[in-house]
Amino acid sequence: MEKCKWRMKRIADELKECRKPFLALGDETRQQIIIALLESDCNGIRVGEITKKTNLSRPAVSHHLRILKDAGMINMRREGTKNYYFVDASESQWKRILDLVGVIYESAKDITKEDPRKVEKW
Repeated sequence: MEKCKWRMKRIADELKECRKPFLALGDETRQQIIIALLESDCNGIRVGEITKKTNLSRPAVSHHLRILKDAGMINMRREGTKNYYFVDASESQWKRILDLVGVIYESAKDITKEDPRKVEKW
């Protein structure tokens, strides 16, 4: 029981920490931008290239990139006056989200083991 309380507290705390990334990823336009970034080479991609891939205006792309960057989902590097955006695994929320999903999954498995009747058959 104590393990369960500790795990639920951890899940609640991590959900609070992941609120911005989840909200950022919940938008279909930002999902398209993430896909465009993942399809680009490892050097990143510029706003103009993202506009071509997503059929969005430059201001719209810039707005969504700012939200993704503020949420810790992407990063940007500058070369002179050019900005390149990329999905960054080292300085981002991706690992935190992965860990959170893992804890939730382990909790669900434990609940199922404790009482298999809780598993509804589809």
